[in-house]
Amino acid sequence: MNDIQQQEVQKAVEAAVEGINADLGILWIIIAAILVFFMQAGFTLVETGFTRSKNAGNIIMKNFMDLAIGSLMFWVVGYSIMYGGDTILGGFMRDPSDLAFFNKEDWHNLFFQTVFCATAATIVSGAIAGRTKFSTYLIFSAILTTIIYPISGSWLWPFDDKAWLNNLGFIDFAGSTIVHAVGGFAGLVAAKLVGPRIGKYADGKVNVVQGHNLVLGALGVFILWLGWFGFNGGSQLAFGGSNSVAVGSVIINTNLAAALGAITALFFTWIKYGKPDISMTLNGALAGLVGITAGCGNVNAWGALAIGLISGIVVVLSIEFIDKKLKIDDPVGAISVHGVCGFLGTVLVGVFAIPGDEFAGGLLYGGGFKQLGVQTLGSLSMIGWAVLASFIVLFILKKTIGLRVSEKEEIDGLDVHEHGVNVYGRD
Repeated sequence: MNDIQQQEVQKAVEAAVEGINADLGILWIIIAAILVFFMQAGFTLVETGFTRSKNAGNIIMKNFMDLAIGSLMFWVVGYSIMYGGDTILGGFMRDPSDLAFFNKEDWHNLFFQTVFCATAATIVSGAIAGRTKFSTYLIFSAILTTIIYPISGSWLWPFDDKAWLNNLGFIDFAGSTIVHAVGGFAGLVAAKLVGPRIGKYADGKVNVVQGHNLVLGALGVFILWLGWFGFNGGSQLAFGGSNSVAVGSVIINTNLAAALGAITALFFTWIKYGKPDISMTLNGALAGLVGITAGCGNVNAWGALAIGLISGIVVVLSIEFIDKKLKIDDPVGAISVHGVCGFLGTVLVGVFAIPGDEFAGGLLYGGGFKQLGVQTLGSLSMIGWAVLASFIVLFILKKTIGLRVSEKEEIDGLDVHEHGVNVYGRD
């Protein structure tokens, strides 16, 4: 075989390997999206277990419809706003008339991004559980998945020069801010406008409203922990060759942060309360998962452990502060887990990120304060948009059709009045 023939064989082999890697990448994204799809079951179980049994059916319906409505509305409009070719309004959003969802070669990404979008909506559900009108919630879920989430997502995730946060070098690998903080702070606005559950802050006290089934809550956290390997690992958006190594690193970082988040919350509450708190420990794992989501592809294992440890402490303090000081009723801790730890995890990328190609690294690795500033600006920008847009939408809904069920409906339970059913079949 002469040199020309050898070169041709080499090119053919390289082309074949490239094609295999591309196919593996698409397959991995689809598998990861299926894992994230299954996370909706985890959210349903967590929210159901952490709240009263008389609202279980309502919670099932809200989470189920987040996925159904989100799938439709993100396909029709949201995906084009997030991934359309041209920007409008000075780069504020993509042009929805581009109809990006018609690009069949990108449908695997459409599916992947759809389940992320549904996740952002579901976070709000937990923050306002037990007292919100089902019809009003459906409207807000539709608007969040159609407009609110896609606009802020368009500022980074197309990863092109039309995404202004991408141009600044903002890092949010799998969505600590884009998904979790946006959903968490939208939930904060919703919880404030809806108001607390009856009896939560009666007689000047902060009264604990016990969830009816922590077994369901724990099972939900296990499912979410499993699904997060797809959530973060799939965000590599490729597989094969060096990408396989990168995916492995992302998954290990994700697992370590969750594990130490749970352990930290356990011992922190043990010291603080005298006993290890079950719900706080479960939320500690989720806090670690949310915290590492932004930097899972940019930190090493030690950075992942540090983020998990910090998140495990902060989530406990945040839940107490929001409940006791701000007196905002969040039955499942969604605001703290997703909102506060989403922001925190995004900012900590500027501290713990290791140097990479054309990237100086975080503060601890000699990169200075530049990345820390970019991370803070980017996260606050998205949170600010989520708060403003959510407030406008929810305020209009409150003044028109209303946000909250009647006192009798809340006392009797939303299952009976909103859905005409007793989920557990009790008399």
